[in-house]
Amino acid sequence: MCGLTGIFDTRGRQEIDRVTLQRMTDTLAHRGPDGRGEHVGPGIGLGHRRLAIIDVGGGHQPLYNEDGQVAVVFNGEIYNFQELVTELESAGHVFRTHSDTEVIVHAWEQWGPASVKRFRGMFAFALWDERSETLFIARDHLGKKPLYYSLLNGGTLIFGSELKSLTAHPSLPRDLDVLAIEDYFAYGYIPEPRSIYRTVRKLPPAHSLLWRRGDEQPTIEAYWDLSFHEPRVTDLEEAKSELITRLTDATRMRLVSEVPLGAFLSGGVDSSAIVAMMAGLSDEPVKTFSISFGDREYDESAYARRMAERYHTDHHAREVNPDDFELLDRLASIYDEPFGDSSAMPTYRVCALAREKVTVALSGDGGDELFAGYRRYALHRQTERVRRMIQSSVRQPLFGFLGRVYPKADWAPRCFRAKTTFQELALDTCDGYFQAVSVLNDGLRARLFSPAFRRDLQGYNAVEVLRGHMQRAQTDDIVLQSQYLDLKTWLPGGILVKVDRASMANSLETRAPLLDYQLAEWAAGLAPDLKLKGGEGKLVLKRAVEPYVDHDLLYRPKRGFSMPLARWFRGPLLPRLQAMAEGPVLADTAIFDMTIVRELVEQHASGRWDHSAALWLLLMFEAFLRHATNTPAAPIAQESALS
Repeated sequence: MCGLTGIFDTRGRQEIDRVTLQRMTDTLAHRGPDGRGEHVGPGIGLGHRRLAIIDVGGGHQPLYNEDGQVAVVFNGEIYNFQELVTELESAGHVFRTHSDTEVIVHAWEQWGPASVKRFRGMFAFALWDERSETLFIARDHLGKKPLYYSLLNGGTLIFGSELKSLTAHPSLPRDLDVLAIEDYFAYGYIPEPRSIYRTVRKLPPAHSLLWRRGDEQPTIEAYWDLSFHEPRVTDLEEAKSELITRLTDATRMRLVSEVPLGAFLSGGVDSSAIVAMMAGLSDEPVKTFSISFGDREYDESAYARRMAERYHTDHHAREVNPDDFELLDRLASIYDEPFGDSSAMPTYRVCALAREKVTVALSGDGGDELFAGYRRYALHRQTERVRRMIQSSVRQPLFGFLGRVYPKADWAPRCFRAKTTFQELALDTCDGYFQAVSVLNDGLRARLFSPAFRRDLQGYNAVEVLRGHMQRAQTDDIVLQSQYLDLKTWLPGGILVKVDRASMANSLETRAPLLDYQLAEWAAGLAPDLKLKGGEGKLVLKRAVEPYVDHDLLYRPKRGFSMPLARWFRGPLLPRLQAMAEGPVLADTAIFDMTIVRELVEQHASGRWDHSAALWLLLMFEAFLRHATNTPAAPIAQESALS
């Protein structure tokens, strides 16, 4: 795993400022502590920081073709590189290293932009071809590795693995993107292609950017997409057998490493399945890692321990204080833009634990998205069935009225919390799913934002992100639509960002066998009932791994990697919230109605309302602003006000 960055004069051959390139490169030192390298030529500069995994001695970057005219900087792993080497050598290419990186330059020579379709792995890379004066940038199929870029005034393109490498360039404008702010407070993250800065974009997953010097604009295009058009696998027994074969193959490919390797083990379905596959493929005990919480409400370590005992893994567990919010102020520097998933903190902790023993860790990421594991899929399907039974002329006014008058009852048992269901039934399919995945609903965002900021939005609503993807989903099945939307938004923008930044902040490479793109293609072809039947998600995955994972671990209620935010905000973090509501950082942006911000803090502190989701998003947005302006935050109370 590595970090890359670069500067490209799209119009001419202006000399590259080496000091700026070095500064941009060194912001990524945490992604690559094992070495650095640069390529500088007329109008082009590439920077690289290396975390050595494969061909530790010979895979230094930038890496070149035989005559030095093609250079590449690369972040990730190409798991099928050995078979590509065989094919390219038979075509006459000469390899000087045993690194998967070298495959990229020879594949470019052989197949050009189509080469990216042959790579099976996780990657973001930038390739410079001096002969045609062409820059080619690409990102992997499902978005495991990040890539940011920006076109500066004067025609200079800058790019990098993390936003911090771009903000190290003195000419980057820092104007905030108002649409990205709306997206953040709706989703809790900023979906591709936007970033928090108006002039910076993320290259979407499965996309490439090609820019020949002198062209007015680059060619940005998708080279792959998942198709849910026609389910091809309908038999459960056939699907179970095929899934184990494919998962074993995807796991085996990800065990290639010249440095110590292990796995995260939470005790959930996905990580347990991966550890079981690894144990069957390894002659040595698998190194596994988990964290536990002193608070039993948030602790699942016993399940992880049982899996570790079953497979005799070399298990490492560490208890984390449930009031572990020391990372709060570090999150802004790790993520560079507002990121509202509080599970980033325990994710960071388990990555730090793993890095003490290994350099590579396999994870179970992707299981919920590929096999319909989220509870919201079943709920959304139920509401869609009702939605399709009642004409919109009746449904919208009826359920719209009920949604307005029914009391909000966060304190009540779930069966009495019908307000959200009524509101969703009044909406169309896309708006209904948007409400299901939104952290803050339209009404709360409208109250939270100032009138001036709402005018700046010019009618834009974050639902447009989902609406654009839904038009490309190529299926009317509600479960498959939901999966497609999550694979385009929540997975790359939330889950994978969280894991990439948390792991790379600890110089740890993570690999996700379930997100092998060929496995994902096969999973997309499963009939919906093989994934979600009744209220049970991940049906085929659970049935397939029953011989490998204890039954009660597979079928216990799903629990997330959550943190006790509501309690924090009534105890040790309440002074921080009050300082935020009364201080200048949020107020000076003119984005928020500060009266509403103070109201949310006061209502939550009273214990009668739970505004923890909104308050966490505000706190993380303020932390981003403080980091961007180098403004210190008030200290956090060391002892809780609650018993």
